[in-house]
Amino acid sequence: MSGGVDSSVTAWLLREQGFEVIGLFMKNWEDDDDDEHCSTRQDWIDAASAADVVGVDIEAVNFSAEYRDRVFAEFLREYAAGRTPNPDVLCNAEIKFRAFLDHAMRMGAECIATGHYARVRALPDPAAAQGLRHELLRGVDAGKDQSYFLHRLSQAQLSRALFPLGGMLKREVREIAARIGLPNAAKKDSTGICFIGERPFREFLNRYLPTRPGPVLTDTGERIGEHQGLAFLTLGQRKGIGIGGLRGGSGEPWFVARKDLARNALTVVQGHDHPWLMSAALQADSAHWIAGRPPAAGARLGAKTRYRQVDAECVFSPLDAERFALQFTEPQWAVTPGQSAVLYQGEVCLGGGLIASSSQP
Repeated sequence: MSGGVDSSVTAWLLREQGFEVIGLFMKNWEDDDDDEHCSTRQDWIDAASAADVVGVDIEAVNFSAEYRDRVFAEFLREYAAGRTPNPDVLCNAEIKFRAFLDHAMRMGAECIATGHYARVRALPDPAAAQGLRHELLRGVDAGKDQSYFLHRLSQAQLSRALFPLGGMLKREVREIAARIGLPNAAKKDSTGICFIGERPFREFLNRYLPTRPGPVLTDTGERIGEHQGLAFLTLGQRKGIGIGGLRGGSGEPWFVARKDLARNALTVVQGHDHPWLMSAALQADSAHWIAGRPPAAGARLGAKTRYRQVDAECVFSPLDAERFALQFTEPQWAVTPGQSAVLYQGEVCLGGGLIASSSQP
């Protein structure tokens, strides 16, 4: 129970279904959990208040050490290497469905439940453990579906997971919360990266990664400014590039198009649809498949290279056990190394990998 409306309604639904429910509040960050930037203290109050209304016990569990070792350290390594990671994906695989799951099992729980908008389907499979194969499905609410963030879960993890909100719309969850009198019924959903909170992103990264100024170049090689470090910039970024109100050329806005680590140079282009921002294909590594095996070579699938993106039609090609390639039917915008490429076959999330590179049309 995070203190938000989704996990609070999840606890209530489970109680209504006859489950014995214990609420667990996870504390994953404590370096500077002050009230100015971090909402942990208020979230705990909200979670405890909601547990009281639902009628379940709740306890706080500290996973800060695990989070720093398994998620935050990797987050910094990726940024230092010039990529743009998504720590929420790693947090689900390593903390919520590993450290938290292990803790719950030690308590004697049969399963864990979260407020994610996703679904699990168990299918008979004689070759699978206990004769069942588990599929991860999109949430019914297309605007809230969170299967993208759960694509690195394993069969063992999914077999212990419950997602009571997967078949519901967000407005229905809010309506239930208001009807049963939850104190957080109207609380805003959390956004952004949990350990950064409301503070400026670059200010936070500056505490852990050094600035390393370098040239900002146009697609013709003209130097038009200086950046403060490639780690602080991501492909497709429009604001905060460091070239002020410079217009020039077509007069269109500037976007980050390339990062040259060897030269410590940033290349920017004008216009949202500039060819250098488009990719016809990508290669990904660190592949993970929910079923334990990759899709068939040549399979036509849907892919997301960022959360909330409409599925992009693509052709799948396995390269080896850890890597795969995707060829898109239509060029995709700002395909970013370090982000996840997540694959779907209809409503089923198959898994995915980390984008390593992409190629222009």
